[in-house]
Amino acid sequence: MINLLPTDVYQSITFARRNTRLVDWILAVLGGIAIIIIIVISGYFVINRSARDYQKQADSSEQQLKIEKLDETQARVKDISASLNLVVSVLSKEILFSKLLQQIGSVMPPGSSLAGLSISKVQGGLDLSAVAKNYQTATQVQLNLQDPNNKIFTKADIVSVSCSSTSSDVNYPCQINLRAVFAKDNTFLFINSAGS
Repeated sequence: MINLLPTDVYQSITFARRNTRLVDWILAVLGGIAIIIIIVISGYFVINRSARDYQKQADSSEQQLKIEKLDETQARVKDISASLNLVVSVLSKEILFSKLLQQIGSVMPPGSSLAGLSISKVQGGLDLSAVAKNYQTATQVQLNLQDPNNKIFTKADIVSVSCSSTSSDVNYPCQINLRAVFAKDNTFLFINSAGS
């Protein structure tokens, strides 16, 4: 390549080209630095926002655990309370069956027999079943049990009376079922006998 330009002009053009390339490089470096700064700033905001989200999630989880623990504790307290109420209820209904059976046996009319007892769901009550030789004796069982002089029951209601000639027990063909409520001043309830 032959250079026909004067040396000053040639050098000026050469330096101008170098300056242009240098300016291009400086702009590229500045652009790269700007991109890096943008990435760093946006990364900082993303990390900061993620940290806040994770903190909220951790706080929410911690709160949920506290609530679950509270619910679990309340459930346990309710279970303990229910158990305690059951114990109190059972103890308050404790029956001295030896005394009760003696008193019931003493008021049963001739020609009848006590067949069974079961604690009723009725507060202070009892379900009884008895057998009798005839219908009149079966109804007399009910009258004797609710007699206030006996101090066993304040009330004895007949649930059912049935007399059958095909009964397995030929001496006692009648079956009577009663529901009775204890007298307040009886001597066979645990609470009453403990107080006396």
